[in-house]
Amino acid sequence: MMKNWWKILAFLLVLYSVIAGFLIKVPALAILNESIRNLYFHVPMWFSMVVLFGISVYHSIRHLATGDMLHDIKASQAVNVGIVLGILGLVTGAFWAKFTWGQAWSSDPKQNFAAIAILLYFAYSILRNSMDEEQKRGKIAAVYNVFAFPMMVVLLFILPRMQDSLHPGNGGNPGFNAYDLDSNMRLVFYPACLGWILTGIWIFSLFTRLKVQENKINEIN
Repeated sequence: MMKNWWKILAFLLVLYSVIAGFLIKVPALAILNESIRNLYFHVPMWFSMVVLFGISVYHSIRHLATGDMLHDIKASQAVNVGIVLGILGLVTGAFWAKFTWGQAWSSDPKQNFAAIAILLYFAYSILRNSMDEEQKRGKIAAVYNVFAFPMMVVLLFILPRMQDSLHPGNGGNPGFNAYDLDSNMRLVFYPACLGWILTGIWIFSLFTRLKVQENKINEIN
């Protein structure tokens, strides 16, 4: 029970952020209005995705250094969970854009670069699954992953800031911290970020255990 405290915390934080996210009072900002509640879901999912991709590249580096196939498994499962969170981030972002920009996909630089970043990791999964030889697959996928992570950072956090963008914090637009957001939002937003990150790590750990057991069964058979 004690070693699973963080899983209980993850569940409680996400549950709290979902309930409070829909019920707690939010500031009446022009254009955003009630859609600002999406901040509790859209942004934490992106943060969680970046954390999972960071975990993935760490294990890819460890695999290259040690040759331990467990690190290759962890790298691939972290990417899988990160992709799911990234897709959820795109969907929630498109939903938000529909209400604030007038259309779900307006080819905003942030949207385009985010989609390209997700495709980078789809390519990782396709590359890895296209090879049968275990050691070769692990090394090539790890090398790709080492280069994919900094490219993802550039696509999400650097290039959008250099383009005209409707997205807060990009293209000269102020980020949400620049607005007069009340403390109520921060009481939900920060727990939501931590809760989604811990949930992503929890799912990653479950996927890893399942994959390890699957490999053991395949070896026996």
